[in-house]
Amino acid sequence: MMPNVVRGDRMAGLLTYLTGPGRANEHTEPHLVAGDEAMMAWHDDDELGRDSALAIARHLDRPRTAYDVDVKGGHVWHCSLSLRADEGALTDEQWGAIARDFITAMEFDDNEGTKAPCRWVAVRHGVSKNGNDHIHIAVNLVREDGTKASTHHDFRRAQTAARALEARYGLEELESVRAERSTRGYNPAEREAQARARARAKYERTRTKQGTEMPAWEHLEGADRQARIASELRTDQPRYLLALKVRGCATAAQDEAEFVRRLRREGLIVRPRFADGRTDVITGFSVAERPEAGERPIWYGGGQLGRDLALPRLRDGWPDTPSGASEAAAEWNAAKRGRRVVAPGRETAEPDPELWDRRNEELRALVDRLRGVDVDDRDTWATVARQTAGALAAWSNATEETPGDLAAAADALSRSAQTHERTVRPHKAGTVAISGAAMLLASAARGGQGTVAQAVMVRQLLRLTQAVYDASVAAGQARQARLLAEDTRARLVRLREALPAPAAVGAATPAGTPSTSPKLDPEAQAVLDRLRAGQAHDATRAASPLPSKIEPAKRAETIRPGADRGPER
Repeated sequence: MMPNVVRGDRMAGLLTYLTGPGRANEHTEPHLVAGDEAMMAWHDDDELGRDSALAIARHLDRPRTAYDVDVKGGHVWHCSLSLRADEGALTDEQWGAIARDFITAMEFDDNEGTKAPCRWVAVRHGVSKNGNDHIHIAVNLVREDGTKASTHHDFRRAQTAARALEARYGLEELESVRAERSTRGYNPAEREAQARARARAKYERTRTKQGTEMPAWEHLEGADRQARIASELRTDQPRYLLALKVRGCATAAQDEAEFVRRLRREGLIVRPRFADGRTDVITGFSVAERPEAGERPIWYGGGQLGRDLALPRLRDGWPDTPSGASEAAAEWNAAKRGRRVVAPGRETAEPDPELWDRRNEELRALVDRLRGVDVDDRDTWATVARQTAGALAAWSNATEETPGDLAAAADALSRSAQTHERTVRPHKAGTVAISGAAMLLASAARGGQGTVAQAVMVRQLLRLTQAVYDASVAAGQARQARLLAEDTRARLVRLREALPAPAAVGAATPAGTPSTSPKLDPEAQAVLDRLRAGQAHDATRAASPLPSKIEPAKRAETIRPGADRGPER
């Protein structure tokens, strides 16, 4: 179960959106599944409309308006709890129980009678566009006595609560938590922002050519603007395309300077981040697609593209020498100023055809050696996954006009490399051969021995993917293993069949996954224990269906007007 937390200051705006049609008319039969007793007595599970949404918002907002409390960052705390599409749907009763336990875990309730509770509701309005069953929880952070609820580390606390609820209600557990890895989700707003910038730039160019008779972009009718933006929406996320190029360039490069040059050869704009007061010490970088005339580039840092693409982690794959650092600094500075590369390297040369056979032999030896690696050695397997994904990305950048099977296979495999901590260096893991293969694949469109050599290479990459799959199965990561088997491996097999077939080698896919249920981390276990311990308290507590009386005048005798009440005590 995935929680998504946002903050704001417009309770009425949130409730009218949740009970409205949604961005794609995906909201159906909006109704409450949980909330304070007074709210549920009034609305129960009736279908909600705009009038009822505004009434609910006024009820929730009453403590803040009565006590005139200002909450930094907004008093409206909104969290969606979503299941994966293939988990199916829960009943309203199940979602109601989950919502109440979530409020308890986040300490927005009365904390077993020690605090005044927050007012809140949980709204359900059908599945999302992607088929995910979910609910929305709206909380007023001003408690009924005018004090503020604590939101300290609320993102992390929400994740911990979700892990405890997964265990309590038998939901699918999030594998990435156990594997200590995670990938950034794609936000539709990123595509919309890119499309908006492109539509505006295109309109202004046309307006400049045709004179000033056309209205400015800001003065266009809303429907006209939205139509122009919709026409510029593209299927692929901008971060997905950038991550593909950066990952391929990083794996194919033998040092940092070559990495910078390869990025520029891919048509990317590169911007280094320097240490304070220095131009020879680079601490990070950002990249952007080269914009069309009139557009503004949209920048992404390496760490924003993927955990394994932050510059400190990329440097683990390159030699660390004083001369290499100075050469890299020169290339970074040239990229920042838009100058020519300082010293072109092997990225411009045709590879020796004999290298294909040599790299294939090295990959074959690597696969044989990986059979002796412990399946619990997550760092080594993450490094193997990162290097293999980079080789596939380099191949995609060189040969695919638009991202296809190679790009999708690289993206799926890279998820096994998105670890929270840095992993084993390729030199120590013995996976340098994969970088050599990536260099050849990056030049596949320009030289080499052609498709026959590539067919042999894809066979070795399939074996590497199979090894990562076996490690995922043994580690109990069923979902990632299924992704590798059904997506990455299937795409590589389809690619292999399209190339001249060398001697076939079968690789059976193991069936089944361990059914052991791993233990929760201590923090999530503590939340689960607290929820279980609170069952008796919930069963005996008599709740009134009448809303609590808000009497700010009585508090005025003990609290000075305008005094800062501080965080919740």
